[in-house]
Amino acid sequence: MQKYGTHQEAPTSAWIIQVWASFVLSASATTLGILNLPANDWVKGYMGMGVLFSVGSTFSLAKTSRDVYESKRLVSRVDEAKLEKMLTEHDPFNK
Repeated sequence: MQKYGTHQEAPTSAWIIQVWASFVLSASATTLGILNLPANDWVKGYMGMGVLFSVGSTFSLAKTSRDVYESKRLVSRVDEAKLEKMLTEHDPFNK
């Protein structure tokens, strides 16, 4: 992974491709499975809506978790900067 910023790493192109391929493959397999169910269209529709809501909720949860993590990291970095400034201004060995 490539570094950027202070502590965060950027995902590699290979990882991004693997994640998207996995998502497309799983969504396609689930869709084909629902379409080939030996059930009427109402049951298939209900299953399809369940899958769509689950996928949407998963994206929302992932984004929210990332946002919470990043906001805590930002607050932590601000606190670190304040502490470093305070220590620099009040260094007893630097007269």
